[in-house]
Amino acid sequence: MATILRALTLGFSHEICRWLAVCLAAARLSSILSGMSDTTLADLSLLGRSEHRLPNSPDEAALETFPNRTLARNYSIHLSAPDFSSLCPVTGQPDAAHVEILYIPGERCVETKSLKFYLASYRNHASFNEAIVNRIMDDLVAACAPKQAIVRGRFVPRGGIQLTCEARYPNRDVPLEWPATSLSTPH
Repeated sequence: MATILRALTLGFSHEICRWLAVCLAAARLSSILSGMSDTTLADLSLLGRSEHRLPNSPDEAALETFPNRTLARNYSIHLSAPDFSSLCPVTGQPDAAHVEILYIPGERCVETKSLKFYLASYRNHASFNEAIVNRIMDDLVAACAPKQAIVRGRFVPRGGIQLTCEARYPNRDVPLEWPATSLSTPH
């Protein structure tokens, strides 16, 4: 901003100053992305592409990852999918859930567009709720090897009973805890 103000005081036109602002923004974006090599970006098949075909099942879906650029810090990533759906394996009726993932990344982080496609792959997949939550955890651990993780599925009531399933990785004496303002905590 200071560079643009200086250009204006030196008598440059507003058009040139707008061009300068665009160039500075591009340079900032380039410096942000410079931590990701071309091979890192090439490994991400969905990000930045207008892919519209969803995988037919979790077996076809892939959780893509990228390097954690802040390895020295234990920070948490909270991902929330309030419109998750799958099928009951007995009746074939649709099940809906709010799926949340909370994890402390290790060397890799999950790319969110691939997570969106992965979770959507359950739409026509018949499985019990508990199996789904545990499969999501297993696939998350296989993809990015988090230091700690919780996967929680809060399923819409069926037959008057609401089911919430939670899987943790690893099983520790001092567990990772949800923030007090978690979306699945009743307000």
